[in-house]
Amino acid sequence: MENTLLSQIQALGVVVDIDSMDPKAAESLSVSTTFHSMTSNQAIVNGQLQVQWDSNLEPLVSQYVQDAAIDISTEDGILKVLNLVTVLLASKVIPYLDKTGRVLAQTSPRTAYDKDATVAHAKALISVFGKHGISRDRVCIKIPVTPESILACKELEESGIRTLGTCLFSVPQAMAASQAGCLSISPYFNELRVHFPEGASSYIEYSDPVRQHPMSPIIYSIIQAFKERQTSTTVVPASIITLDEAVALARLRPHHLTISDRVLALLAVAPRRSDDELVAVTLKVTGEKSVFDVDYLSDNAAALQFALSKDAETSRKIREALEIFGRQEEESIQFLRKALSANEA
Repeated sequence: MENTLLSQIQALGVVVDIDSMDPKAAESLSVSTTFHSMTSNQAIVNGQLQVQWDSNLEPLVSQYVQDAAIDISTEDGILKVLNLVTVLLASKVIPYLDKTGRVLAQTSPRTAYDKDATVAHAKALISVFGKHGISRDRVCIKIPVTPESILACKELEESGIRTLGTCLFSVPQAMAASQAGCLSISPYFNELRVHFPEGASSYIEYSDPVRQHPMSPIIYSIIQAFKERQTSTTVVPASIITLDEAVALARLRPHHLTISDRVLALLAVAPRRSDDELVAVTLKVTGEKSVFDVDYLSDNAAALQFALSKDAETSRKIREALEIFGRQEEESIQFLRKALSANEA
């Protein structure tokens, strides 16, 4: 481990999380390193649901549906089943995490513009985690940063449930999440769509991502703003596709990086780079200074609503991410209904 690019990034003080619910990958990679936390979303759940259904999930899920008399034809019923699947998948990875690390599950995209529904889903997930022996101090709920859902984050944090602001692409979103008391935020380096066939062609691989990628100055500005204001919210960049992107983000010195098992496997065998290639970088802070000091939560998050209304690019990215997560959630629902109906036949 000592001579790998992964260990070199960790030696900078950047904590590494695993963005995967694949227990085999987590076990294999744990030989090379220790992960702090595990992150997930509807796409990760959907992928692992279909991979692990026969071997790990089917008996437990079928028994739950029978014992709880769940009507899987209703939205409420099938979403309860999906909550259970999310928790069961996370439970397979938590043994490979740091003892203080958390498993992260994401609220439904269908509740992203409904504060009360977001709060209810987060509490439902926490309840299921608790029933499966994972206490709330080992859980964090990922919530898309919309005006409605950031108010849900604030309410949840005040009730003792930790949150992470996701689907985050801008400074106003980050400052709002900090003001809400979120444990962490995950600004996306790349748009979500580039991870899927329909959007892969839009991916741009920069030769010098730390200086050329459009998200580098935004994430740098967020990190610096949090440092200056001594906020407790940590910055955990996500959506990393290449080794060079991992290096670029490490040079911004975020608190954590959450990285897919595919990229982690590459980092774990890649040789160290010269120290100069990982030296901390200074970039120009984006936006006017006033952007960092706005009260984004008052008047039902009116300032965040206004900021997003003036930022067509961020609004598009949020909308597209929620649409993709919605499709992934719907695929999981259809898979579960088909599989569980077959069992009943």
